[in-house]
Amino acid sequence: MLNIDSIENGIVIDHITAGRGMRVYELLELDRLDTCVAIIKNAKSEKFGKKDIIKIEGVTDIDLDVLGFIDDHATVCTIRDGRLAEKKQPRLPQKLVNIVSCKNPRCITSVENVDQVFYLCDEKAHRYRCRYCEQEYRK
Repeated sequence: MLNIDSIENGIVIDHITAGRGMRVYELLELDRLDTCVAIIKNAKSEKFGKKDIIKIEGVTDIDLDVLGFIDDHATVCTIRDGRLAEKKQPRLPQKLVNIVSCKNPRCITSVENVDQVFYLCDEKAHRYRCRYCEQEYRK
């Protein structure tokens, strides 16, 4: 059995859909942190069968829009003094800024240095559209 120590202060991102943990790690840019980060892939879950978990020591805030975009079923637990201080459920964001890139080669974002902005157009299908060219982006 694998044993990962509990954290005293930080964040635990739990119930990440199995296989999405590394994507969360990349988009939240956790590699830039100078702190302990543990990624647990394919952990047993009674509710989902399998899940990924990320533990981040010393960090108390993350971008919930990024997390909501990747996996709106994840849970963010803030730990203070070894105890659960707060629990949040990220939501699917209405607007994405510089999280994904437009794939349309004729879009202004491919030739100009402007923000990549997408708006949610279909919540059930998790579809977004580029602000500039209306190109669709699906997760």
